[in-house]
Formats: sequence, C-alpha cells, structure tokens
Amino acid sequence: MNPGPLPLAERFSPAAESGWRARWFEIIFRHEPGAPRRFDLLLIGAIVASVVVVILDSEAGLHARFGPWFYAIEWGFTLLFTAEYLARLAVVKHPLRYARSFYGVIDLLSILPTYLSLVLPGSQALLVVRILRILRIFRVLKLMEYTEAGGLLVGALYRSRRKIAVFMLAVLTLVVIFGAAMYVVEGPENGFTSIPIAMYWAIVTMATVGFGDITPLTPLGRFVTSVLILIGYGIIAVPTGIYTAELAAGLRERRKVACPGCGLAEHEPDAAHCRRCGTALPLA
Repeated sequence: MNPGPLPLAERFSPAAESGWRARWFEIIFRHEPGAPRRFDLLLIGAIVASVVVVILDSEAGLHARFGPWFYAIEWGFTLLFTAEYLARLAVVKHPLRYARSFYGVIDLLSILPTYLSLVLPGSQALLVVRILRILRIFRVLKLMEYTEAGGLLVGALYRSRRKIAVFMLAVLTLVVIFGAAMYVVEGPENGFTSIPIAMYWAIVTMATVGFGDITPLTPLGRFVTSVLILIGYGIIAVPTGIYTAELAAGLRERRKVACPGCGLAEHEPDAAHCRRCGTALPLA
C-alpha cells in the first residue's frame, strides 16, 4: 500500500544541526504542539485574512471607502509572507529543492502578484492563489490520515470514467440535435442567432437551470423545450447513479485471501467458498 507523500520535515533537512537555523527549521517545518503548532495556526490565520482583504477590495463600494487601508494591509501581508518564504529557504539544506517543490511554488506565487502590481496594475487580484496555502492545514491538524477516504472517492470516479464519458457523449449529441432544431424553429429573430447559441440554450434547459436569457416564442419551440426539459429530468440522475454504484462497490469490505482453486484474491467478509469456482476458502 502506498504510504503517501512524506511530510515536508522528512523531505527537507535543516541547514544546520544546531543554532538558529535548526531551531527555526523545527518551528517552520514541523507541526508538534508548542511553537511549531502556534506558528502554523498563525500562518493559516494570516493567509485567510489576506484572502478576505483581497476579496473585499474587489467590491467597488468598499474599495472607494477603504482602498488605501486595503492597500496598506495587503502590502503588510505581502512583506510578512516574503519574510516567511525567505526564512524557509534559509533554514533548509537545499533551498532550490524546496523552491521547486509544490509548497515552495505556491509560497512564491502567493507573493509575486503584489510586486507585479507595481508594473502591471490589476495583477494583485491574483493574490487569491494564497488560499492554496491553506492546504497546510492537512498537516497541521494531522488530517493526512483522512486522505485514504478521499482516495476512495477519486478511485470510484476513475473506475466509472468510461460510463460517464459515454453518458456525456450522449448528452452532447442531444445538445447538438436540439440546438440545431431550435435554431431552425425559432431563428435569429427570437434570439437564437447561431447554432452555438442554441446549444448553450439546450445545455441550460437540459440541466433544468433555465436562465431565461433566451426563451422560445413560437408554439413549436415551446413544445421542443418541454420535451428537452423532460429528457433532462430523466437523465440528470444517471451520472449520480453510476458514481454511487462504483462508490458502494469500493466501500464494500473485502477479504484479502487467495482462493486455493482459482487464485481469486478478494471475497466478501462472510464468504466460506470462492465466488468464482466454489472452492472452500481458508478460515480467517
């Protein structure tokens, strides 16, 4: 069984065995109770606060009233994260190796937009990438053990990929057919100015969303719309059923015991005989 990725403290060694570098390596890269845990929680709080500032600053009314404050706070967070990034590079034995790692790249991307905004106005909106740094909470709160459950969900989606692909192909076919039909029935004078626009209408109609920005006006067009809505209700649960069936199969516990007769390795927990050849299974 794949044990998963190693913690950062295991993949990167301290730049020194003693002194301030060793001490700060323990604080920055490890997650034990005490100073390391407090550092991580403060860092996560700063990340969330900085993202909230960026989101609030995008609101025109708030920007007009508090724009200078948001600007100053954002630069304060940027300088804080810059110091933290440089500290990480300073306390590891191979700084370039950390800089090229997943978390190293995210750390760098979280501070670059503010500096780029000095020459490219508007790029500070990219600072929402900082929310990716919140992934550290999985290590801080020791939640990595739950990634197996997440892997189960991803595995079910992967096993059902072909069935879902066939379903999506069928949906795409219906979208093209009904989109072309509505382009012919309604025409540009009723808002269906092209087949792609009509296909967009078919997608939102089949998904039972119905934004209302494009609506049929002719009796025949409304009849076609009614048929498409009924089809949408009929097929909307298909991918859910496919995924649920695969997930249920993955959740079902199996006995990891090989059949003496045919070699089949997985069986139901209470199985006494092989489900393929009927040979008696060894006792658990």
